[in-house]
Amino acid sequence: MRVLIVEDEPFLAEAVRDGLRLEAIAADIAGDGDTALELLSVHSYDIAVLDRDIPGPNGDEIARRVVASGSGMPILMLTAADRLDDKVSGFELGADDYLTKPFELRELVLRLRALDRRRAHSRPPVREIAGLRVDPFRREVHRDGRPVALTRKQFAVLDVLVAAEGGVVSAEELLERAWDENTDPFTNAVRITVSALRKRLGEPWIIATVPGVGYRIDTPPETGPGSGARG
Repeated sequence: MRVLIVEDEPFLAEAVRDGLRLEAIAADIAGDGDTALELLSVHSYDIAVLDRDIPGPNGDEIARRVVASGSGMPILMLTAADRLDDKVSGFELGADDYLTKPFELRELVLRLRALDRRRAHSRPPVREIAGLRVDPFRREVHRDGRPVALTRKQFAVLDVLVAAEGGVVSAEELLERAWDENTDPFTNAVRITVSALRKRLGEPWIIATVPGVGYRIDTPPETGPGSGARG
């Protein structure tokens, strides 16, 4: 998951970004409305976390533009006000959730996970494919019932691949979804992370490389008498 944090308090924004990274959630920061609009025009985010009171186009205006774009990207509003009228007006603008400052990071993480699940409502909370069981809320992975310990980045990459349900995910999309904007677009981080992830998941390799296209979760070939080899 990749989120945009629109917050003009640098300390809070950086603390939230660093905390989300510990939960395998990539995050970029915009300290004002103009920067937020620029980032939204360049990157594809899963969720926007908007402070309503920011310089330039405020959070309300950003929300209006996101809704008008038809992207369907969920919006979580942040505000220091706890008045019902403020919450109502935020929801009327198109916000999907609301969080009042100060807040606990754990609550923000849970709300982001819930919004992401709601966004792709056809996906169950715990996803299973080809012997893998991935629980984004607990950040747990099992393969054939065996727990697998992954780094945060490995989990983020696996989560994107599993969500594709066997579809091919390009290296560019993995870089977009699992890393932040400070990552060198010419880095080989994706290849290195996928290679390490394969080893953690164990044999037979479950992540297939589609030459010139990307990666996908592959169903391991059947073994035993009568089973043919897969070329």
